[in-house]
Parts: sequence; C-alpha cells; structure tokens
Amino acid sequence: MTTLHSTRDPKAFGRVAVLFGGKSAEREVSLKSGAAVLAALQEAGVDAFGIDAGDDLLQRLSNERIDRAFIVLHGRGGEDGSMQGLLECAGIPYTGSGILASALAMDKLRTKQVWQSLGLPTPQHAVLATEADCKAAAETLGFPLIVKPAHEGSSIGMAKVGGLTELIEAWRAASSYDSQVLVEQWIQGPEFTVAVLHGQVLPPIGLGTPHTFYDYDAKYLASDTQYRIPCGLDAVREQELKTLSARACEAVGIRGWARVDVMQDGNGDFWLLEVNTVPGMTDHSLVPMAARAAGLDFQQLVLSILDDSLEAGS
Repeated sequence: MTTLHSTRDPKAFGRVAVLFGGKSAEREVSLKSGAAVLAALQEAGVDAFGIDAGDDLLQRLSNERIDRAFIVLHGRGGEDGSMQGLLECAGIPYTGSGILASALAMDKLRTKQVWQSLGLPTPQHAVLATEADCKAAAETLGFPLIVKPAHEGSSIGMAKVGGLTELIEAWRAASSYDSQVLVEQWIQGPEFTVAVLHGQVLPPIGLGTPHTFYDYDAKYLASDTQYRIPCGLDAVREQELKTLSARACEAVGIRGWARVDVMQDGNGDFWLLEVNTVPGMTDHSLVPMAARAAGLDFQQLVLSILDDSLEAGS
C-alpha cells in the first residue's frame, strides 16, 4: 500500500508555484485555499511562491523559474482541464488529475453519464434549456428536485425546488452561471463526502446542516454545520461507501487526490452526486478533516499531494 505521508526532502520539489485565485465564481474560496497551502509548503521548507492566476498568468509562467505547480484553483479555468493543458504545454508538472479527468469531473452531466454507463448509482436527471424542458422534467422526475449549473462548484447557483414555478425560477437563476443547467431527483437522507489520496480512500465524513442542503453558506461560512468522523455508518455500509467512491474516481480517471459527494436514501442505498478534482483547502474544508482522521496534519497532506507532481513529471 502506498504511504500517504511524504518522505521526500522538501528541497526535492524544487521551486513550486502555488496557483490560486483565478476568475471563476469560486475565486474567494480559492484565495483562502491557496494562502493555506502556500503557508504550509513554506513552513515545511519548500521553495514555494504564489501566483494569482490573472491576465498575466502566461507571462508569469514564462518569466518565473517553476519546477512544478500546485493547483488550488477551484472551478472553471483551473479545475476544468484548461490549466492542466496549459501546464502540460509549458512542460510544468502539476498536482492532481490530468486534462481529461479534470474536464470530465467539472461537467456534472457527463460525469453522471459515465457513471450510468458503468452501472454506478447516480440520481435520475434532465438538462434544462427552456421552460418546456422544465415542464418535461417535472413530469418525468417529479418533485422535489435539485437544480445545478453543470459546470460550477461550491454549490454555487444550486436550489431545491418543490414545484414547477420554483423550478423555472431556479433554472433561470442557474442559467446566469452556466448555459447548461442540470436538474436531478432529490435524494432525502444523509450526505457523505469521501476523500481519495493516492488511490487510498480516507475516512468518510458525514455531513449535517440545518440548511435545506449543504450549500455555499454551510460549506464556507456557517458555524452550525456538523462533520461526523466516524461518519455514523456501520462497518459494512462504510466499506460499501468507500468502495463506491473509489469506483467513481476510477471511472472518471482521477489522479492524485479528489473528493466524492454521496447521498444515502431512506432505503440505505448510496447515490453519487459529483467528484471534485481540486477540493477546498480552507479552514472549513473537508479533505483536511478526512486527512486528520487518517493521521495526516495539514502540512503532511499538502506535501503528500505535491508528491504526485513528481511522479507525474517523471
């Protein structure tokens, strides 16, 4: 079994650019994640510096000496394969998944289609582009439903709806974030998130919130969100959850690290929601919590993620 703890000399990583910020709707979260990662790397003795991925990114990548990049960009422009492609063209090894897996995981619709093709459980869904689509989805899927922009993260633009009027309003609101809007059946039950690091599944986290669902506020701002580790499942069901999460990542082609979001319905069945290839690394974030439960502090987690860039660049 691969060790989760990095055993490398921090100097072996060379000069590391931490890429954060960017222009996506998740910029503020990325700035916090990037600051935390950069501080942890520097404290560990890594020669790391930060780059806020703005209009001068190409110039910065060309002018700076960069041995590898630690990607902490959330959402479009950083998590969707475009940054990964740019770094590959520049010959700079980077953390996390490659171009294909990054692009696929960022597209919630196509991720679901891949999972469905392999028989992995994911809620029934439809794509919304018109009011007629909303009416058809209501008739086919019933209510309640959850509406999501297909290419956003951090629960941005999401809404739970209980009727057609609400559905149309939510579709219009989500359309301001993404031209492609997804609607799927609402799974009533507990939510879990499962981190994967170097092919190993970390302890699942059970989530609890007084909000309608685990939304942006519950993820990053609220003080009443509950994080259960152990997650509350018995040993057999927890192993089932871990195995399903590993299969979900394998189907998408995940490399290095990721986080899978899963719901459990009233019958005890698990349903895959999405996989995140650059999960949050803020003080509210879930992967650092799971890593702590596996015996890794934040600095060890960051170094372990950076380890993968050495293997990818070799």
